[in-house]
Amino acid sequence: MKITTTLIPGLSRPISRLAIGCDNKDTTGEGAPVWDHWLRQGGNAFDTGHIYGGGRHEAALGGWIKARGVADEIVVIVKGAHTPHCTPEAIGQQLMISLERLNLSSAPIYIMHRDNPQVPVAEFLDALNALRAKGLIGIFGGSNWSVQRFEEASYYAAAKGLQPLTILNNNLSLAVMEKPVWAGCITSNTPEALAFLRRTGTIHVSWSSQARGYFLPAELRNRLPEDTRPEACFGSARNEERRRRAEQLAAQRGVSAHNIAAAWVLAQSFPSLALVGPRNVEEIDSTLPAFSVNLTPDEVLWLNLEA
Repeated sequence: MKITTTLIPGLSRPISRLAIGCDNKDTTGEGAPVWDHWLRQGGNAFDTGHIYGGGRHEAALGGWIKARGVADEIVVIVKGAHTPHCTPEAIGQQLMISLERLNLSSAPIYIMHRDNPQVPVAEFLDALNALRAKGLIGIFGGSNWSVQRFEEASYYAAAKGLQPLTILNNNLSLAVMEKPVWAGCITSNTPEALAFLRRTGTIHVSWSSQARGYFLPAELRNRLPEDTRPEACFGSARNEERRRRAEQLAAQRGVSAHNIAAAWVLAQSFPSLALVGPRNVEEIDSTLPAFSVNLTPDEVLWLNLEA
């Protein structure tokens, strides 16, 4: 089983439907075996951020990109403008630092890590379009943005003839995030957000797409820090029912509930990609069976308690 790819308008090459999070490797040597295996399994999307590891994680990935000579084969999602530096000015300043660390001349996908409601959307769109005009970024979007602000940005871009935000990068998992994993985080598994995505066909790239292990067997769920463990952030009666349904369907399909949860994200009626955070080769391989599961539209709704 291999990771499949899809086409996104504005990208020069297909992108894998799963992107690997690069926020847990401090050195190139530590990350190389995992990233090499990711490529072998068909993955070419890598997600990173200016603040991760104080810059070490971008530099580690950049060392691998240079050593392997794969800059023209992969798609790096570059993120910046995290609180408290979520300003139009910070975007360009941080981007130049990130590109140098990553050994890239431009960011195929650029994502603002947070929104700042005190800043008019027009100022963010103007800054991003200026960087795009210089060839420093390709398509772009926002992480942890409300659908209201995202749509407001779309109206402004249309009125001014600018490139709009085309990617929403919120949490989207079969388990609804009941408590923000980190301050300022937003879930897209709400009736309002799902209706917006289904109506507009907006590209969604989900972080914590498997709910930080909420669908793993009980003995494996609590390996994370106590305040961000699955039950701390996703625990609820309705999510327990979602997990029960995922386990029921998993038994029928011969996969794990964890795989069903990943397949649910990928099976949405709008363009939906998912970020995953495997820390080793084995965790990559245990994720791949999700691609053997083809959920029907009715199963997608049933798993999410919408039917």
